[in-house]
Amino acid sequence: MSSECFITQEATNEILLRVTNVCAECYDDINKGDTIHYDMQNYRYLCKSCQERLCAQMNENCEMIEEESGGLFY
Repeated sequence: MSSECFITQEATNEILLRVTNVCAECYDDINKGDTIHYDMQNYRYLCKSCQERLCAQMNENCEMIEEESGGLFY
């Protein structure tokens, strides 16, 4: 699943050494050659599964869609 909310790229040595080597959401390792997704709203790199999960929760403006919580005051 792709979205204009993310930039998809291949993990390079430069990204792994200078920016991150783990997914910012689940903290799984990112290895050279992995497909990673840069979250342009929160300025972080995500693995494919986290990107897909977050993408499903966003609208076309890259805003998170709040689900009905049924909390104490709703």
